[in-house]
Amino acid sequence: MGIRKEFDRNETDREIEEILVRSAGLAPSTFDDAAERSLADLGLDSLAVMELQAVVKERYDVVIPDHALEMSIGQIAALVGSGSSADDAGHTEQSIYIDAPFQLVWDMTNDVAHWTDLYTEYAGVEVIHTDGNTVRFRLTMHPDENGKVWSWVSERTGDPAAREVHAHRVETGPFEYMYINWTYRTDAGGTWMAWRQDFHMKPTAPVDDRAMSERINTNSRIQMAAIKDRIEAAHRASAAPKTSANG
Repeated sequence: MGIRKEFDRNETDREIEEILVRSAGLAPSTFDDAAERSLADLGLDSLAVMELQAVVKERYDVVIPDHALEMSIGQIAALVGSGSSADDAGHTEQSIYIDAPFQLVWDMTNDVAHWTDLYTEYAGVEVIHTDGNTVRFRLTMHPDENGKVWSWVSERTGDPAAREVHAHRVETGPFEYMYINWTYRTDAGGTWMAWRQDFHMKPTAPVDDRAMSERINTNSRIQMAAIKDRIEAAHRASAAPKTSANG
């Protein structure tokens, strides 16, 4: 096990950049405007991430998560600074069976602009930008029990062929990072929809990873049930025989 060094954010950013230059052959100038860009956006692949994981584990005794390609250098540095590892971070998984065909489930759950009609927790959705199957949007929740309104920007990219969606928070708020993977699987004429969420809370957050996992698990069950009811109702309505105006 390596000995964890005293953390300095700027130094750690530079060290991670040096590791990636050495392991992936990137030019140092690549990182000039890389603050918010993911490792994948910088042109890195899974082999570079494996090298990064090995060096960070040895140098800081911190395990970088497998989805690091979706993280920025700043987010990785923050994870290193927290002293947490992927094993310590928050993780939740929930699934539900929806008695409706895949295409309807896919279309309704990926129609972000109309999520206020699908979820019970969102008061507003603003689509900021779309690029192919990628959409960036702002979500605004209904006021919580203390009257506070939470709002943040997220981004999601759908892959209809693979029947999965990868999403993450752009404005992370109390999270160091938050990644969500949606998967869909057909079964007996219906569709299984699953959510996997990986996250880590900031040291200044009002709750830790364990408490947030409990909150997310509770809320996911509520929202999945609402989504199931609304999609199944839409499916029944589309399948109902239509009568003519003349009877």
